[in-house]
Amino acid sequence: MNKNDLVASVADASGLSRADATKAVDAVFESITNSLRSGTEVRLVGFGTFTVSKRAATTGRNPRTGEEIKIPASKQAKFKAGKGLKDAIN
Repeated sequence: MNKNDLVASVADASGLSRADATKAVDAVFESITNSLRSGTEVRLVGFGTFTVSKRAATTGRNPRTGEEIKIPASKQAKFKAGKGLKDAIN
């Protein structure tokens, strides 16, 4: 499912127009992104939790030349499925 499929599904399930469903989906994504950017986790009970984890700087190798390269420290978004989502899938 891609974003357009998600918008169509939300529009059908809620009775919203496609334009309104697009605004709603975009607003949800933006809210999650803004919360993670500020360092706050997003916990959706029964669905899952979005968090930010920090990755330390490491040294890697260029596979073509074998030259060592420095990989800078970064932050990464992570998602952990909640019990309700796990039960729905299984």
